Amino acid sequence: MDLTGKVAVVTGSGRGLGLAYARALVDSGAAVVVNDVDPEAAKQAATELTAAGGRAVAEVVPVGDTEAAQRLVSRAVTEFGRLDVMVTNAGVLRDRVVWKMSDDDFDTVIQVHLRGTFTCVRAAVEQMRVQGDGGTVVVAGSPAGQRGNFGQTNYAAAKAGVAAMVRTWAMELAKAGITVNAVIPTAATAMTKTIPAFAPYVQALEERGEPLPDFLRKGEGFGTAQDCAGLIAFLASDAARGVTGQCIGIGGDKLSLWSHPQEVAVAYADGGWSADAIAAAWGVSVGREPQTYGIPAPQATP
Repeated sequence: MDLTGKVAVVTGSGRGLGLAYARALVDSGAAVVVNDVDPEAAKQAATELTAAGGRAVAEVVPVGDTEAAQRLVSRAVTEFGRLDVMVTNAGVLRDRVVWKMSDDDFDTVIQVHLRGTFTCVRAAVEQMRVQGDGGTVVVAGSPAGQRGNFGQTNYAAAKAGVAAMVRTWAMELAKAGITVNAVIPTAATAMTKTIPAFAPYVQALEERGEPLPDFLRKGEGFGTAQDCAGLIAFLASDAARGVTGQCIGIGGDKLSLWSHPQEVAVAYADGGWSADAIAAAWGVSVGREPQTYGIPAPQATP
């Protein structure tokens, strides 16, 4: 993909998936504003990218509020003259079962993932609309937002909201030539290292450079951060001008397209439905095949 002349902001790009995304964009010719809340991580990432011949600067700010979003967009315009791509990757976790989740646990995750996505995208598309020649928005979704996940009320709610915003923004921004998609990555990161089934393989990859086995790369669609980065470069390219409003999965050897919610069974009753009528019909009509929920547990062994 040739992204020469394009300028991108990647939030949460000091390490992990965000850094892999930034690297893929720079390697394809784009200039990138690296963002992280950790000053050292942001500085080191920008230094690494420029040392490899790319154009990158660091902007240290925690995403969430409007001021942070405007700082990121302004830095792109000041340093590189424009903004073509906004990738919202920054995130935090505060996992608790619902009866143990505090207000702060909930609010912190919503602030970064949901509000941070909204404020960064709003600031980005304001700039893109002024420029008048389209743009690309890529937001980070999650399997948890598509299916729910135990202990992640806050995170699943935020990521489900992100998916809904993608579908809404794809409609609102179509006339301006701005595409909006969500990437649903599955990769070896600090977050997934906490999953017992993945932990030994992630540790072996990090400490000894051992490749992830095929049953993870293919069966679980679980790979490295670099395995997910090509999707970001594709979505930022002219080859993806017709792709918008989608939730796209990537990980290991697997590329997928997530379905959007839709009615899967319907029934009708003249005059409407009473509670008794619903009870009588449920098991033999719309409730005959209930929908699944939750992320299937990964297999610990091949």
